[in-house]
Amino acid sequence: MAKGTVVQKIIDAHYVSGSRTPGEPVAIKIDQTLTQDATGTMAYLELEAMKTPKVDTELSVSYVDHNMAQNGPENRNDHLYLRTVAANKGVLFSPPGNGICHQLHLERFGAPGKTLIGSDSHTPTGGGIGMMAIGAGGLDVALAMAGKAFHIPYPKVIGVKLTGSLSPWCAAKDVILKLLSILTTKGNVGSVVEYFGPGVATLSVPQRATITNMGAELGVTTSLFPSDEMTRAWLRRQNRENVFVPLEADADAEYDRIIEIDLAGIVPLAACPSSPDQVKAVSELAGIEVDQVLIGSCTNGGYRDLAMAAMALRGRRIAPGVTLGISPGSRPVLEMLARNGLLADLVAAGARILEVGCGPCIGQGQSPANGTVSVRTFNRNFAGRTGTKGDQAYLVSPETAVAVALTGRFTDPRTLGFDCPRVEEPEKFWSDDALFQKPAAGTEIIRKPTIGEPPLNTPLPDELAGEIVIKVGDKITTDHIMPAGVHLKLRSNIPAYSRVVFECFTEPGKPSFAERAAAVRDAGKAGVIIGRDSYGQGSSREHAAICPMYLGVKVVAALAIERIHRANLINFGILPLLFADPADYDAMEQGDALLFHGLRHQLAVGKPVTGELVKADGKKKTILFNHPLSGEDIVMVLAGGRLNCP
Repeated sequence: MAKGTVVQKIIDAHYVSGSRTPGEPVAIKIDQTLTQDATGTMAYLELEAMKTPKVDTELSVSYVDHNMAQNGPENRNDHLYLRTVAANKGVLFSPPGNGICHQLHLERFGAPGKTLIGSDSHTPTGGGIGMMAIGAGGLDVALAMAGKAFHIPYPKVIGVKLTGSLSPWCAAKDVILKLLSILTTKGNVGSVVEYFGPGVATLSVPQRATITNMGAELGVTTSLFPSDEMTRAWLRRQNRENVFVPLEADADAEYDRIIEIDLAGIVPLAACPSSPDQVKAVSELAGIEVDQVLIGSCTNGGYRDLAMAAMALRGRRIAPGVTLGISPGSRPVLEMLARNGLLADLVAAGARILEVGCGPCIGQGQSPANGTVSVRTFNRNFAGRTGTKGDQAYLVSPETAVAVALTGRFTDPRTLGFDCPRVEEPEKFWSDDALFQKPAAGTEIIRKPTIGEPPLNTPLPDELAGEIVIKVGDKITTDHIMPAGVHLKLRSNIPAYSRVVFECFTEPGKPSFAERAAAVRDAGKAGVIIGRDSYGQGSSREHAAICPMYLGVKVVAALAIERIHRANLINFGILPLLFADPADYDAMEQGDALLFHGLRHQLAVGKPVTGELVKADGKKKTILFNHPLSGEDIVMVLAGGRLNCP
């Protein structure tokens, strides 16, 4: 166990039960929760299903920041439900246009030393001020709102020692891209990243938040920085110095692994298509023509990043043929840019000012043209996430994005020929909280006809006759399983949304995954999904478990399953299994039968599960699986999910 770390101190202060041994379950008390509208509707439906009259947390906030296009009534129907259920249950409500949950929560509510879980995988943004902020499925957030403890494996702690300071035109985004090149997006389940060392003091809170935000792509439970004088100064600028507490690792703190990064040696980097860990130096990509540049989102949509872009573009124009979009992270940031004239510099340079919200980061607008390159300051570039099949999306810092916008091609910003603008943070940030809507007891909950109920699973059978509905490869993301973009408006309608599960793998003229799974279900068999390494990485969207469950899937087997998705599978009664022998993955094909005998009796903590693979020609093979289930997890899976448990 790592000792004397910030992580250990926060867990100790919030400890409820469990083991302090890495990998073993531990339950912690949650101080704050956040939801966003794409995942929040289902979370509050689940909260209602649990008959919870009022939330039992220090603070819970419902943000609307994802589904704001309102093409049809579905999005606005969700907003009305979220506003009224929040008022009824004691939750603060942030309406559309107020800001992206991570950016706004950091600015207005985050506090060092507190615990936060959110129904979005980039909730670790709060680690920039020393919070233990964790992404989770909506049902886990609903349980926390009901006052229940949150369960995680006690983490290993990866210490990242920062030395030196960043050179001009090099950015915090380059730091996290550097770490992604070291740790990659897989193999880090059950770990937390904690930053320490003399280089920490050279990074502002917004820079730290960029690093912890995109730390989600590492697959770790969360990332966090200490709370120091830089934290105090930033909170003072936000008129919230009263929540400051100092929090740092002990001088003799022990880490399970230490990685050293010299900030002075950082160069402009880019994540190449189509994974955040496919990292190259921008100089290696020099000359590649770019059609679209997008700056902003919850990763790089704060005041410092947008002000830097505006100052660099002042008196200049973007290259002919390039489209530049600006996506502010919060309304206060946009208002500050408007008040001090920097917004005018962006507009004059040819930028398009997009709505405050997630927008293009989740494929809601600004999809690039076929066969063109899009350069983005966002946190994910999974294939098709932009809304364009075969997309070529690169992830970069705002500094690099400005250089690309000015030249129309990949350009190392250090070669631009002028100094990187120095942004002085204002003494006071604009912090008008007028749009937040406070709870009002007795508010009538509005539920329009496009909002359904959370579906219930059936108990796990003792004799499970399964059929493999699909076999997929490595690094299958929740975007692969449940596409976002134009389909997001279906999040409150499970039967409709289920029709697009694994849509990206549908071959022309052949049945879709949904059609095959429904046929297996209707034949009285259980659907089985076979994956390889790092299955379920990416978003916290629990729909990647709910919709397959609705289609009759009972088992997901893979070499490795990512933390949030694994928890979501368990919550909705799908059994997550791990191949004891990786070679058995190769023996399986779509359409094969996978049988389990005495399954309810086989499931026990730390014990393997035996299945029988039956090929089309009748040949059989015994398959041994391991599983990560605790005793409580087993009870849930056997019952068919948490909503079936008393």
